[in-house]
Amino acid sequence: MALEWVVLGYATAAEAIMLLFITLPGIGRLRKGLIAVVRSVLKPLLSVVPFCLFLLMDVYWKYEIRPTCDQEHACTPSEHLRHQKSTLKSQRNGILIASALVLYWLLFAVTNLACKIEQLEQHVENLKRQD
Repeated sequence: MALEWVVLGYATAAEAIMLLFITLPGIGRLRKGLIAVVRSVLKPLLSVVPFCLFLLMDVYWKYEIRPTCDQEHACTPSEHLRHQKSTLKSQRNGILIASALVLYWLLFAVTNLACKIEQLEQHVENLKRQD
């Protein structure tokens, strides 16, 4: 199960790096190429969304069936420690899922805005040429 989280972590890191490169100021000519690359990568990265939903269901399932140590003397110290580790891992994985989804949405929105800006700039240049 750890491999799934590694894959999601790499996908999230790739989304963050692409978002950072697209939003960097002062890279005018490079931006067009970056936008083309990101637009071609957005469709395969869409698979992150159902993958995140699957992993979210996995986290929820593990949360529901985990052993509980409600009373102080109900669990041994090792069971209590295992319970705490499980809770921390679930929280970490939930944050990773949320960040992957938010970064994908931001990458999609920023790429669309950059494409619209590029089209508007071309339209303005065409209007200037006509005058």
